[in-house]
Amino acid sequence: MHDTPDSAASSLRAPAQAGARSTYSRWSQARHRELPAPKLARTIAVATLVYYSGISLLNVLRSGAERSQVLLCLGCVAAVFVFQFLHISPRAQRWSLRRRCATLLAQAVLTYLPFLFFGLNWGSMAGPLAGSMLLLLPGRVAWPSYGVIAGTMLAMTVSAGLDWVTIAYLTTSTMMAGLILYGTARLSDLVAEVQASRAEMARMAVTEERLRFARDLHDLLGYSLSAITLKSELIYRLVHSRPDRAREEIASVLEVSRQALSDVRLVASGYRDMSLAAEAESAAAILSTADIRAETDVSCGRLHPVTDTVLATALREGVTNILRHSKAQTCVISVESDGETVVLRLVNDGVAGQRPDRSPHSGSGLGNLRTRLAAIGGEVEAGVREDGRFHLAARAPAHPAAAAHTPEAGGLGTADTARSAA
Repeated sequence: MHDTPDSAASSLRAPAQAGARSTYSRWSQARHRELPAPKLARTIAVATLVYYSGISLLNVLRSGAERSQVLLCLGCVAAVFVFQFLHISPRAQRWSLRRRCATLLAQAVLTYLPFLFFGLNWGSMAGPLAGSMLLLLPGRVAWPSYGVIAGTMLAMTVSAGLDWVTIAYLTTSTMMAGLILYGTARLSDLVAEVQASRAEMARMAVTEERLRFARDLHDLLGYSLSAITLKSELIYRLVHSRPDRAREEIASVLEVSRQALSDVRLVASGYRDMSLAAEAESAAAILSTADIRAETDVSCGRLHPVTDTVLATALREGVTNILRHSKAQTCVISVESDGETVVLRLVNDGVAGQRPDRSPHSGSGLGNLRTRLAAIGGEVEAGVREDGRFHLAARAPAHPAAAAHTPEAGGLGTADTARSAA
């Protein structure tokens, strides 16, 4: 059993996909080892909570409370700490509204009930409750609840007959505690989201490179392997009847195979630089070998490197489809340029078996061409004309400077930049 060009490209694509997945896996593991930012942000949030819990405990100790009161205070602080720790965890954002309200109610009871025993020495624990309200409730409810807690602290300090400095201090410290706990908890969540987004971007970059590799294999090797197959069949027929002609074709096969090897190396390195004029000359020779009369008119002059490469790729794909899927006897290849747009046209009379691929997400063939042309602002049209001939038209901008280095346009390397500047 002989491998077809598509199966050969698929067999080469599989190791590339496995290598890309392995590279991404190693990169992802390394990034997680190097960037402990989510854990650090969570640690800061917990440290802030410990600080405000410690203030209440120290206030009670300073007031000369008895041992039983100190133990009661310690138990209340621990209970509030547990609820607050649960509220700043990422899992709390996925709780149902009923569960959120139940835990907030429990924290509210543990926050205001100890005021009966410790008075304003317990005042710093109102701040964590305000932070929990901001974290777990919808915005239209959270901020009014935050304001109610601040107002409650203001009313309690005023009713206690404190001076205005102490009133302002206790009220603003409660408000700031809520904002600080809310901010540190949200910061840790945002850091985790950023880390996840960076990992996703890395995965997408690896996937894009894998798709580029697969497109290049299809577009380059599909043409070369089709030509090798066609010439080998011709050599098989000529080897006994016309050995001299067979030797000429063997030399041609060797040249095509060397070019295919060179193309594989270019794909692996990400560097591509193709000439439309050279491809047209090669296509005419290949079509002639298949007993297809080819007429070429490629007199558009020097093209931008990106346009040259993309249209050369389009020509390769068109000729490959003719060789594989049609029964053409004539093929006309022409290139026109009006200064702003360059148009490549292939017209042949072998309609049977040729079907334009209209999917923009196709993994090969015309889908690849649409992706490449769209990356530089061009387009592809394919179909059967009124005269019964199949046509392929690839339009590309003459100066695609904005898309000169996109992977979809062919993976151009630094040599293209130098030639463009020249």
